[in-house]
Amino acid sequence: MTTTRQPRHTPLPADAPLARELLDGLAEAVLTTDETGRVTLLNAMAVRLLPEVAVGTELSRCPVAALAHAVTTDADRFDADHHGRRLRGARRRLVGHRFVWYVRDVTEEHDRSDALRAERARTAFLAEAGNRLGTSLHRDEVLRATTTLAVPYLADVAVVLPRPATSAEPHGRWTRHADGEPTPTSGPAPTTLTSTVPVLAEALAGDLTEPVPWPGGAFTDLATMLPPDFGAPGPVLVCPMPGADGSAGALLLVRRTGRAGFDEREIELAREFAARAGAALATADLHGEQAHLARVLQASLLPPELPAVPGVTVAGGYRAAGDTLRIGGDFYEVFPHPRGALFALGDVCGRGVSAAVLTGRVRQSLQTLRLVEQRPLELIHLLNRALFDAPDAARRSQFTTLLLGSLDRGPTGVDVRIAGGGHPAPLLVTTDGTVTSVPVGGTAVGALTAARFAETRVHLDPGDLLLAYTDGVTEARGPRDAEMFGEARLRAALASAAGQPPAALIDLVLEAVDDWLDGQAHDDIAMLAVRASVPS
Repeated sequence: MTTTRQPRHTPLPADAPLARELLDGLAEAVLTTDETGRVTLLNAMAVRLLPEVAVGTELSRCPVAALAHAVTTDADRFDADHHGRRLRGARRRLVGHRFVWYVRDVTEEHDRSDALRAERARTAFLAEAGNRLGTSLHRDEVLRATTTLAVPYLADVAVVLPRPATSAEPHGRWTRHADGEPTPTSGPAPTTLTSTVPVLAEALAGDLTEPVPWPGGAFTDLATMLPPDFGAPGPVLVCPMPGADGSAGALLLVRRTGRAGFDEREIELAREFAARAGAALATADLHGEQAHLARVLQASLLPPELPAVPGVTVAGGYRAAGDTLRIGGDFYEVFPHPRGALFALGDVCGRGVSAAVLTGRVRQSLQTLRLVEQRPLELIHLLNRALFDAPDAARRSQFTTLLLGSLDRGPTGVDVRIAGGGHPAPLLVTTDGTVTSVPVGGTAVGALTAARFAETRVHLDPGDLLLAYTDGVTEARGPRDAEMFGEARLRAALASAAGQPPAALIDLVLEAVDDWLDGQAHDDIAMLAVRASVPS
């Protein structure tokens, strides 16, 4: 049988100087209390951190409020700011209703935690700002996002003074958001605002590169841009908003009276935020200019409203490949004259804006040349020469396929002369549903200086219809095996719509092509239908 000897507690040597030396060498404060709650021992760090506490002090009434409260409430921990330091204490129970308190100076640790939290908040703020500003492509959206993001994180009120978008607004407008307001508001900027504070004029002119703190009382016109109940403004930070080609505006960050001014870290954050807002505002202005130009271009290049032509009914259909701007390289025109009308339908090479520019040139040339020549074959020759006479024609090497036709009313229908320049042959749809091709031939217009063009004639009896179309119709590819819509399907659609008005026939063809595409991308599409009127 094995017996185990229990270790006996060996008493520590009674060496008071050694114990004191050990206590005073600790990096945290140590103080003990007796059964009555009075301090019986303090080490050197306790004397340094808690100079108000001495041996014999009743700890529940000591001048260190957080420590006294912990003792009174029988708490084992406390945190407090004391003499500019952050202290954290923990209590441990000893025998005989005595206690020992360990108090640490955690100022540096606390500051590091605060700095880390501040940096995380700063990073989160800039990330949100980048996300919201980066997705705003309209001027008003950027202004609203800028002011709402800055409040209340940076200031109580944020005011953006953008550079005027047009010369019609020499003084511009401000956009403001204040803490407590549901949405930003705007108004006209005072005419004397920039003369009141020179630094603001420098920011708007692009001469200011860094944010500048400014006393709120210096802005005599600032009250007109603040909420009515805001009161006298406190600290103000004027931040330049740099754009791509100079200043995009200025951001005013306003705090209430009594609130601390902007420290270096806040100024740096405001500088970076204003720079992002300025870049977003410059991008939005550029987008606005491009959108305006696109609208102007679109208005000039969209197919016109077709005129009324005695003796015939005409209708057009158009769909651009790049639906965003609804402009492309296919076009049609109808020009009435006393005997009937001239018509044109073409397909320029390329897509999008570059094709639209050539489309505009061809249409403008036709507008002019038809005043001096109305015979289709002669007119297409003149157009070919006009395209080559353009200064950059050789460099651009752009051309168009084209059908030019004349409509002449007769006693029994309409006589049609068609000149072709490399374009798909139009289709004749008679009243009984027969669909036949009207071959024309010829080479593309603008491709060769010595181009050869052809002309053919066809007669439309009352109720007969002639459809001119671009290859975007027949070459539309479906989702299955990329098979083309083809001329056979086009003929079948036309035969089923025989006798219907031109507009209804074109709608039916477009619907058939849409069904075939099933959402797939397509080329530009243009159609022009002409039907000889039926005598009433």
